[in-house]
Amino acid sequence: MEQTRALNALEPFLALSKSANSPRAAADLVTQATSAPNTYVFAELLQTPNIQALRNSQEYSSYLTLLEIFAWGTLSDYKANPTLPQLTEQQHQKLLLLSLLPLSHSHTTLTYPSVQSALSLPSTRALEELVTTAIYSSLITATLDPAHGIVNVTSIAPLRDLSPGSLPSLQSSLATWSQRCDDALKELETQMYAVRRTAVDRELEARKRDQGVKLVMSDSKTGAGSSKKREGAGEDGDEDLMDIDQEGNGSQGPRRSGRTGGLRGFAGTVGMGRRLG
Repeated sequence: MEQTRALNALEPFLALSKSANSPRAAADLVTQATSAPNTYVFAELLQTPNIQALRNSQEYSSYLTLLEIFAWGTLSDYKANPTLPQLTEQQHQKLLLLSLLPLSHSHTTLTYPSVQSALSLPSTRALEELVTTAIYSSLITATLDPAHGIVNVTSIAPLRDLSPGSLPSLQSSLATWSQRCDDALKELETQMYAVRRTAVDRELEARKRDQGVKLVMSDSKTGAGSSKKREGAGEDGDEDLMDIDQEGNGSQGPRRSGRTGGLRGFAGTVGMGRRLG
């Protein structure tokens, strides 16, 4: 979002560069572009032929150097070259904001004294105003901590151009970062495998326990069945005993039958006596 806005702000100056045929016109265009609001990237303007032609102008070549400082330099770079044109108030403010970005890159938490020293700010109020402007311009996301004299930066807009010769170091940094990512992914995969292995082992152990419980329950049921059989055997024994008792009672049956027969014989004898009398 910030890059798109910055590129859109640069578009009018890219169009004007086509007609800036004289060194004086090209130098004025540099002053206008670096003073305009929302212009924070200048690589495309630097590459235009008429701006590059300033390199061959003895009088205005310093404007090309100035534009390069706005593209990838800092306020310290400007102060180190006394041959550069005098900055307007807008250019000075713009260069302060652009110089704050690399400071924020190198230090996530900035102290008031370090920022004041790097940007030659006269007071803490000037520092706080600059940081507030950077926040509202969407250059950084930060909070001020006046009680402790700290600027807490959480994010930085990618609005600085790359200086010549910075690609090899950038590639090296990216390669190092990529290797760290690969190492982190390998470590994560190792941990994930260990977690899965532990989960599988726990599942197998749980299944073994379940099987053991089932076996115990099955054995207990089998034991209960055996007990029932034994109880059934006891009942059969009782039945046998009952049969034996019945058989014993049956042996007394003839005695009862004998008594009954004797009574019948006695009755018959009485009846015969009556008939005889």
